[in-house]
Amino acid sequence: MRYLVTGGAGFIGSHLVDALASRGDEVLILDDLSTGSRQNVQHLIDSGGVELIEGSVLDGALVDDCVRSVDRCFHLASAVGVQLVIDHPLDTLLANVNGTQNVMTAAARHDRWLLYTSTSEVYGKQERTPLTEDSDCVLGPPAVSRWSYAIAKAFGEALGHTLHSEGNAPVVMTRLFNVIGPRQTDRYGMVLPTFVRQAITGRDLTVFGNGTQMRCFLHVSDAVHALLLLAEVEGCAGRVFNVGSTEEVAVIALAGRVIDRTGSPSAIRLVPYAEAYGPGFEELGRRRPATGELETATGWQPSRTLDEAIDQVAAYERSLAEQDQNLRLVG
Repeated sequence: MRYLVTGGAGFIGSHLVDALASRGDEVLILDDLSTGSRQNVQHLIDSGGVELIEGSVLDGALVDDCVRSVDRCFHLASAVGVQLVIDHPLDTLLANVNGTQNVMTAAARHDRWLLYTSTSEVYGKQERTPLTEDSDCVLGPPAVSRWSYAIAKAFGEALGHTLHSEGNAPVVMTRLFNVIGPRQTDRYGMVLPTFVRQAITGRDLTVFGNGTQMRCFLHVSDAVHALLLLAEVEGCAGRVFNVGSTEEVAVIALAGRVIDRTGSPSAIRLVPYAEAYGPGFEELGRRRPATGELETATGWQPSRTLDEAIDQVAAYERSLAEQDQNLRLVG
C-alpha cells in the first residue's frame, strides 16, 4: 500500500510514517518543514520506501499530484500550537482551511480514502465531562485569535462530513487530545517539551494561570496506533472519533512530575495568562475525552503511561541539548 502523509515530517506525522514504513508500506510525505524537520524522517528516507516532497498543502496542483499517486491519505499538515496560533492567526487559517480544502477535494476527485486529524480544541468552552463526539462545540468570538485554530479545524470536519455524505470520498475524522512524546518541539507553546527543556537546563518551569487546569496526555505511539486501526477497520468513514487518554492531570502536577523524574533543581513559577499570551486569552479548566466510540469500533486501548512519555521526552531533549554548546544540563 502507498500512503500520502501530509505533515509527515512533523511530530505525530513522523511517528506515523515510522509505523507505516516498519510494516513495509511505501510513504510519500508532503511537508513544508515550517514546523516539521527533515531530521525526523531522514533515517526513513535513507532506508528507502519513504519520499519527502518539500512543499505546501496550499499548492493545489502539487497536492493533486501527490494524492493521485497514492492509494490512501493521512492529512496531518497543520499550523499547531497555542503560541503559533496567536502569533500567526492568518497563517493558521490559510493552512488549516485552504490546505485542508485542497487535500480533501483532491481525495474526492481521485476517490481516495482520507483520514483527517482534527483537534479537541473544536470543543471550545464546552464544560461537559467527559466530552463525547456529539457534544456541542462552544467556540469563542472569531475576532479572538485564540479561536482561529479551532474554527479552522471545525471547518475541516464539516467539509469531511459533507464530502463523505455526498459520496465523494470516504473520510475518517479524529479529534486528538494533547498528544505527547519525542520529537515534539517546545517552540510553539507545547507544554511537556517546554517543561522538560526548562527542567534539564535548571530554569523555572513556567505554569500559566494557577496550574489547576486539567488535561489528559496521550503518548504519540498510542495515537498512531489509533490512526492505523481506523485505517484498517470497516465502517469508520463518515464518523469522528476522539483520540486521547482519559487519565487527568493538573498542569501544575505535570510540572512537578517532570521535576521529579528529571532530578531537576528547578522551581515552578506561575505566570498570568495575560503576561504569556496577551489580554483576553481564554483557557479551559478541564478537557477529558470519552473514547468509547474509538474503543468499540477498533478495540483500541492506550498502553503507554505519562511517566514513560516524560522519560522519553527527557531523553530526547537531553540528546538535542547536548548538541548545543550554549546550554548547560542539570539533573
